[in-house]
Amino acid sequence: MPIEKQLSVFMENKPGRLSRICNTLAEARVNIQSLSVHDTVDHAIVRMVVDNPTKALVLLEEEGLYIVTQDVVVLEIENKPGIIASIANKLFRADTNIEYAYCTATKNQEVGCLVLKTKDAEQTLEILEEMS
Repeated sequence: MPIEKQLSVFMENKPGRLSRICNTLAEARVNIQSLSVHDTVDHAIVRMVVDNPTKALVLLEEEGLYIVTQDVVVLEIENKPGIIASIANKLFRADTNIEYAYCTATKNQEVGCLVLKTKDAEQTLEILEEMS
């Protein structure tokens, strides 16, 4: 269960904006490991974990984008009912709020990926390791 740097990229919610971000990273050989896009009326927040966050941050800032970095916990989880509920319950019992989360797995995958943002990633990691 590693702690990773997540980039939150603020961009206009218009066609081609996400493509530009992804192409910029791809051309620099930065791999996007997880991605979530949340829209508002005029803007969107692209949250991503990449294999080289320092390089990605510099590249995207050079594109004129506003980026915030956060520590997140990235978990590989079994792809079966109740796993996310179990994690949420563990954190609830430890009085830890999940500020946001995103995950994915296809129905044929045995393992999925869950990204958790809490106030304190280190503490969250300790809680989940203790309760495993």
